[in-house]
Amino acid sequence: MPLMIAPLTRARILATALALGLALPLAASAQDAAGPPRIEQQMTPEQFRAAGLDRLTPEQLANLNAWLNRTLVVETQKAATQARKKVEDESRGFLSFGSSEPIVSRFNGEFRGFARGRRYVLANDQTWEQIDDASLAGVRLTDPEVRITPSVMGNVWYMQVGKYGTRAKVQRIK
Repeated sequence: MPLMIAPLTRARILATALALGLALPLAASAQDAAGPPRIEQQMTPEQFRAAGLDRLTPEQLANLNAWLNRTLVVETQKAATQARKKVEDESRGFLSFGSSEPIVSRFNGEFRGFARGRRYVLANDQTWEQIDDASLAGVRLTDPEVRITPSVMGNVWYMQVGKYGTRAKVQRIK
C-alpha cells in the first residue's frame, strides 16, 4: 500500500500543474478577447461618483484605465510565476521540471545510515525511500543536512547526508 501513495500524489500534482498551465493562458486570452476592463464597468455608478471619478476628463479616465490594466497584467504575471514556482517546488522529486538544483533540507531526528527500503523524513515535510543497496553503516547523526540531487537523465534522485560521499538512490513518496 505505501507504494500507491506516490502515484496518487504525482497524479494530483500533475493535474494541478496542468490546470495552472492551461487556466492562466485561457484567462489571459478571454481577457484579451473582451478588451481590457474599464474601471467604469467594474464599479456601480454610485461607487464611480463616490470615488470622484465622474469628474475626470475622458483623457484622464483613459490614463487611469491604462495604468490599472498595466498593473493588473504585471500582478497577474507575478502571481502566475509564484504559483508555477510553488507547484514546481512542491512537486520536485515526483516530477522533473528540468532543474538540476538539489533539494536541501535536514533530517528530523537521528540518521542511522543508508539501507534499502529505509524511509527518510525531512524537515521540509518530504518523505523519501531508498531504492538501492547503498550503505553507510555505523553512522549516527542528529538533524544532519541532506542534499537530494536529480540525475542528469530521467527522474532519478540521489541522497547525500552531511559530508559523507556515499549517495543512495531514493524516490519521493510524500
